[in-house]
Amino acid sequence: MNNEKDRAILVGLQLNDGSSFAHNLEELESLCEACGILPVFTITQALDAPHQALYIGTGKVAEVKNAAMELEADLIIFDNALSPSQARNLNLEIGLPILDRTALILEIFHSRARSREAKLQVELARLQYLLPRLSGMGTAMSRQGGGSGSRSNKGAGEKKLELDRRHISHRITECKKELVQIKKQRETQRKSRSSSQTPSVALVGYTNAGKSTILNAMLSQYGNEDIADISHKKVLQEDMLFATLDTTVRKITIPGKPALYLSDTVGFIDKLPHHLIDAFRSTLEEAIHADLLLQVVDVSDPYYREHMRVTQETLNDLGAGDIPMIIVYNKADRVPQFADELPLVTGNHIHMAAGIGVGIDALAELILSQLFGQPVTMQLLIPYSEGSLVHAISEIGDVQKTEYQNNGTYMQVVFTPSAKDQALLQQLESYRV
Repeated sequence: MNNEKDRAILVGLQLNDGSSFAHNLEELESLCEACGILPVFTITQALDAPHQALYIGTGKVAEVKNAAMELEADLIIFDNALSPSQARNLNLEIGLPILDRTALILEIFHSRARSREAKLQVELARLQYLLPRLSGMGTAMSRQGGGSGSRSNKGAGEKKLELDRRHISHRITECKKELVQIKKQRETQRKSRSSSQTPSVALVGYTNAGKSTILNAMLSQYGNEDIADISHKKVLQEDMLFATLDTTVRKITIPGKPALYLSDTVGFIDKLPHHLIDAFRSTLEEAIHADLLLQVVDVSDPYYREHMRVTQETLNDLGAGDIPMIIVYNKADRVPQFADELPLVTGNHIHMAAGIGVGIDALAELILSQLFGQPVTMQLLIPYSEGSLVHAISEIGDVQKTEYQNNGTYMQVVFTPSAKDQALLQQLESYRV
């Protein structure tokens, strides 16, 4: 989008589909704000089903056109995905660029992408969105990637359109190939972390719930680095939708406890386009391969239950729906019934307020208990013929006492066992004294 704020008219269609219409419109305004667009007016309509050709009724299209002229709007934004033909027809009827919710999210992602991987993923998603919409996009093409030719010169326009299609198809192939290579590098990094037997924990949840704030707070508390290094490793945290797109992985070491990897992932949102999920699948694989998920919820948001539903559905789509999970009700200091009781831990749920540093220690303890269970103390007598076991025990346990006796090595050990250690612990049962 341009540096100067574009003026937009928002259009919402209320359908009997069970979704929260008011919430969707509020969220559309927030998306506009994140994209640097100024909403100047909102027009709504209730229908049983979208108009096949124009999404909204013909009379409502005329209302939108008149309002756009009176308010000097620069573009029209619809709070749902439009088919290519609907967008084309609306552009011809209204004479202004037409964006839908998908295009708006893609614009935000385009402006926020920083790493090479994120930029490629966004480019791929934008090109896949654009390809079926090339024909007849008119003035909207200036915002989505180039013109399609003059209507008065149809032959030349069709030739250019075909060239555009070929160029986009070729670029889609290139993006996919490069992303495959980046994915291989990421898998190598993940295998390296996995070989260290260090568990991984992924922050997931609706956009702007506070995932990056929690990661930064954990780094400050347990980063085990000097202040300068910690500042360098922190991620951007802003009170806005999709403040960060890149997955960040950091090692967290809680004194006297096993280390873990904590990753921050891109936030989810309702009506997130499936091809956008596909494009970001390699980044979101940090969540898919995690040992534990932290679903971060902005409990102060009146629609937080809806956000939790969207998050779970997205995780299911990614194949991560069955991973053990802690529910982190963040920003609970803004909810009067919880404000004086923080942190509040109930089972695998925690109410906390990462923004003011309340509940970080309690969250860390809850993570450890979910990953490793309760500490186990064992007294062992290991035969000298099983000397390799002594080394293995020292690797995963806190050795309290060691004595070399006539028939073997006596050890008193405190284990904080992870799932990966269960086989060894079972083996050690036969050496208990």
